[in-house]
Amino acid sequence: MLLSFLWKHTGACGVAVGYPLDTVKVHGFFKGLSLPITTISMTSSVVFGTYRNCLQCLSQARGGGPNTKPEVFLSGMLAGIAQTSVMSPGDIVKVRLQCQTESKRGGTNMPKPRYRGPVHCLLSIVKEDGFKGLYKGAPALVLRDAPSFATYFLTYTTICEKLSDGSKKRPAWGVVMLAGGISGMVGWTLGTPMDVIKARLQVDGARETKRYRGFIHCITETVRVEGAGVFFKSLGINCLRAFPVNMVVFVTYEVLNGFLQTGHDSVEQPRFGFE
Repeated sequence: MLLSFLWKHTGACGVAVGYPLDTVKVHGFFKGLSLPITTISMTSSVVFGTYRNCLQCLSQARGGGPNTKPEVFLSGMLAGIAQTSVMSPGDIVKVRLQCQTESKRGGTNMPKPRYRGPVHCLLSIVKEDGFKGLYKGAPALVLRDAPSFATYFLTYTTICEKLSDGSKKRPAWGVVMLAGGISGMVGWTLGTPMDVIKARLQVDGARETKRYRGFIHCITETVRVEGAGVFFKSLGINCLRAFPVNMVVFVTYEVLNGFLQTGHDSVEQPRFGFE
């Protein structure tokens, strides 16, 4: 969460920050955390559930057998698209709270924060823009997650196969963690540019007059004012966060995937080490 906070304040939201360090409290690094925590299990279920079901359907459609690389890529892409339906409302609340720099403890002459918390932010968005406001920036979110998750799962599968020497045995724990971490970094490398656009569209008009007329205008105006380099300004932070997070994600995925398969008592779990 700390790295997510830093990412929002390195230019992703398109707002000027620059407030003194003595105004930043420890709890400020966890702004917007509560709502994503309540929705993360749902979004993860949608992503991995869609991915696994698509793999099974594609395999059955051609008569069975191991999934091909194009099938993995397509299944990951559909999983990324599917998750936007449940992720977007919580994501826009998180982004707006993290880009809200006013302190609740400020003096009488200090500006007060617009949102009192996640629930108030959610209700305010619905009141002002209707339920469609919860999906502001959704096109950018789809364009971020579709190629990102397609490459994410393809990278993971490819690394596991290469480091397992084509063995049909389940990959070792070391392979799972390494492949998971690298796949997370690759996914965020592709997804960071659209993530910047998504965040800017989500906070546009929340603090000041609307700056962007739409998705395309946001891209062109961002490039015109700040240059193309702004799209990768936060890439280092995203990758630093992605590696350990996705190590844990894929270890959990492999464990649960083994137990949920038919006859899970006899399913071989990943082995320790890299071999």
